[in-house]
Amino acid sequence: MVEFIKAIMPNVYAYRSRFFQSCEATLQMFVIAGLISFALGLLFGVVLTVTREGGIRPNRLIYRVLDVFVNVFRSIPFVILLIFLIPFTRTVLGTAIGVKGAIIPLVFGVVPFFTRQVEAALAGVSPGKLEAARSMGSGTMGLIFRVYLHEAVPDLIRVTTITAISLIGLTTMAGAVGAGGLGSFAINYGQNQQHQDIVNVCVVVLLIFVCFLQALGSFLARKTTNRKLFARTEK
Repeated sequence: MVEFIKAIMPNVYAYRSRFFQSCEATLQMFVIAGLISFALGLLFGVVLTVTREGGIRPNRLIYRVLDVFVNVFRSIPFVILLIFLIPFTRTVLGTAIGVKGAIIPLVFGVVPFFTRQVEAALAGVSPGKLEAARSMGSGTMGLIFRVYLHEAVPDLIRVTTITAISLIGLTTMAGAVGAGGLGSFAINYGQNQQHQDIVNVCVVVLLIFVCFLQALGSFLARKTTNRKLFARTEK
């Protein structure tokens, strides 16, 4: 088996310790930035939905401020955003390189996108269900958790899957400016040294990861959709 690996990807085998470190770095960036972005994006998406005109708690000031923030950071290409946030990242974390230095740019790059995705998912909730819950005495938090988030679970899973796949691409781009991970490994040890097998293996690993995320997201979305349809049929 070892001889076979050496034959088809000799340079990957030669730099195997660096390759595994790069895979670990990519996974760390994905998990840490993903969890932070999920929490913030879900929060901001709910706030935009609730405070918009016609929402359950309209607030023009909060909506406008958050809307402008999301629009501004969504309009900045991620590579430019990485460079733009270097001073801020260095001030907050003490470094702008490596996995640690990539977290803040990744969060700023993902949160605005995920916020809009969440807002769109929640917009699909039936106004009739909101009115029915309100008539039964549900307050703002009850409407958010029992109606908005509960009814939008399949759509939220789908948009989370889309965002997670986008995050994989962003971690790869972050590697181009010193964040480490598979992006940095493919560029520094593959492209720059003309080791095509390294580039090929990095592409395959990322492709497998993306396919896994898509399959998992589709499975969960399908299960939650079927569960809701079954519950409605029983009623």
